[in-house]
Amino acid sequence: MKKIVAVNASPRANMNTGTLIREAAKGAESEGAEVQVFDLYRLDKVHGCMSCFACKLKPNEGKCVFRDGLEPVLEAIRNADGLVIGTPNYLGDVSAGFHALYERLIFQSLTYQKEPRRYEIQRIPVLFVMTSNCPEEYYPELGYGKMLKTYQKALDEAVGNTKVLIAGDTLQVKDYSRYNWTMFDAASKRERHEKVFPEEQKKAFRLGAQMVIKPW
Repeated sequence: MKKIVAVNASPRANMNTGTLIREAAKGAESEGAEVQVFDLYRLDKVHGCMSCFACKLKPNEGKCVFRDGLEPVLEAIRNADGLVIGTPNYLGDVSAGFHALYERLIFQSLTYQKEPRRYEIQRIPVLFVMTSNCPEEYYPELGYGKMLKTYQKALDEAVGNTKVLIAGDTLQVKDYSRYNWTMFDAASKRERHEKVFPEEQKKAFRLGAQMVIKPW
């Protein structure tokens, strides 16, 4: 049985990012995979890389040894056959929780040698999900596309072949009337959430299933 790890790096477990992560998880489960889901912001305190360099020394070469809330997540990924990981777009970048895991996940793989450049870690397919208030069509002019490619390239090299799923122009809150947000058309946001977001959920489900039966 294949093991898939799904990581939600949004502080809101059941909003846009968390929903897509769980749909991908359901897709993997539909093809017989065992799926472990982590909500990073519900774990014990997490830290980014501590720069201890223990992952460069035997017997822990290629393995982060720092003990905090990310320890079980990194261990699960190490033993997985696929990784689904998602983050909201915060201020044109990933969430702080995502970046903490990203630092620990990527840095442990680096040898700091000319050859080989990476420790031998099992390569697995990755589905990288990003959600944002910003519509996807504005990503190129805002530099978000370049930002995504940077993370995708690092995941490609350190973990495995990475697909990106973007869901833009998302519903931020259920009740816009509570806020004086004059920038947004609440009715339009809700309409998109009702008509378009379900299609994005279906896509996440299909990709989760594909990760199990025909990995990229």
